Amino acid sequence: MSSTPNEAAPHGAPASPIAVRVQAIESLLIAKGYVDPAAIENLLDTYEHRIGPRNGARVVARAWTDPEFDRWLDRDATAAIASMGYTGRQGEHMVVVRNTPMVHNLVVCTLCSCYPWPVLGLPPVWYKSAPYRARAVADPRGVLAEFGVDLPDHVEIRVWDSTAEIRYLVLPMRPEGTEGWDAEALAELVGRDAMVGTAVVGLPAGEPA
Repeated sequence: MSSTPNEAAPHGAPASPIAVRVQAIESLLIAKGYVDPAAIENLLDTYEHRIGPRNGARVVARAWTDPEFDRWLDRDATAAIASMGYTGRQGEHMVVVRNTPMVHNLVVCTLCSCYPWPVLGLPPVWYKSAPYRARAVADPRGVLAEFGVDLPDHVEIRVWDSTAEIRYLVLPMRPEGTEGWDAEALAELVGRDAMVGTAVVGLPAGEPA
């Protein structure tokens, strides 16, 4: 489950006191039969991996295939995203930052865990962890390398600090070899981490580049 201590420390940090308390309460509720662990897993998976990130993936795919929508994101990302039905709390003021061959964007919230829920769902545990929040600013290239993103030295890394007023969505680069793909197929390529900046979008294994 997302509240387990082991998942709270992708960078070697111990679980927070809150995470430990949540796990204890969760275990107690399961032991007394009040909560079905399978139901919890399904609920967390739905909001963390399916409902939220799928919304953001559709935004990205539309930007890749609809030039006018792409320009609208630059002018007013909040309105453009809301036009697709993705709006609400934690998404009142959206800003889209786009990756290019020369610039890679990374999003963090240094004070807490501000995150664009309407387009990305629940924030992952690592996003809320103190090590990520500190090191994303101090050593973004090193953090990206830990996520498997090794960028050439000439690529500038820009770190964006989300706040209670502004949430950021990274618009990743469209992979080469996807010319002619429709928005639905392109959305399948886009994962949550690419929209935070801790991953890049690539073709599925076995797909010719």
